[in-house]
Amino acid sequence: MTNSSGPGPSAAPSAAASAAAAGAASAAAPADPEGQDRLAKAVRAAEQALIEFEIAVESFRVEVENFSRLHHQRLGPMYARLDELDALIAEAVAAHSGDRADIERAWEARALVMPMPGIEELFGGLLGADGVRPVEDPNPPRRVRPGKEAQRLYRELVRKVHPDLAQDDAEKERRSTFIARVNEAYAYADEDALRELSAEWEAGPAPEQDLPSEAEVLYARLEWLAERKEKLAAVAAELDESAIGQMMRLAPEDPDALLNEIAEQLLTQVSQREARLAELVHGASGG
Repeated sequence: MTNSSGPGPSAAPSAAASAAAAGAASAAAPADPEGQDRLAKAVRAAEQALIEFEIAVESFRVEVENFSRLHHQRLGPMYARLDELDALIAEAVAAHSGDRADIERAWEARALVMPMPGIEELFGGLLGADGVRPVEDPNPPRRVRPGKEAQRLYRELVRKVHPDLAQDDAEKERRSTFIARVNEAYAYADEDALRELSAEWEAGPAPEQDLPSEAEVLYARLEWLAERKEKLAAVAAELDESAIGQMMRLAPEDPDALLNEIAEQLLTQVSQREARLAELVHGASGG
């Protein structure tokens, strides 16, 4: 991905920083207070690098998921309508010609058609503003990529409350529960909810920031951070190589515009096929 909020090249420096910090910490022998202090600083740097990378991956995951849902909601009915029209056209051709090859093609086209609403239900007074009947969804995303203000609020909040900053299991569980609410609000670009969550966190107990001083714990922490970074990188790669991720590469700066462009193309194809079907039907009735 090349967009600024996805975990593509723009997010790679965060992952590299995490690995670099781990390497630097391994070289800092904690035989004296100064060496252990350098190790602690390296751990904190690796934590922050990992958090930044996780923010990028989660932001991209939200975009891919929203794009997929909007693609299904807005374009699914049009794809279904095109399949139905192809079958109707093939059947009309077969009925006119009586040719066995045409009849077989009609059977094949009909076999590809999934059960779908009739045209009256699909297009008769139930269309959205963009000309497509929306699929029912109690909480549909407003767009693929949350707005700049939602992105800013989300990043600031995650940097404060991320579970990786916790130093004990109870605090980590509290942060994990809270961050799930933050992610949900961000997925729907709910700026008011993000502001409320920020105020709620500020009013709560102060997060524990002190890191353990034992060298063994710090080294174990670095190993965990490295493993976590690898898992996140795998998630990012899977998202990027998915069918939706590859489609989003076509318009990295404005994926919503890509959906609109595809919708316009499909509507044009629907109109063309409907005109073709009308010609076949009228020709058959005239003959």
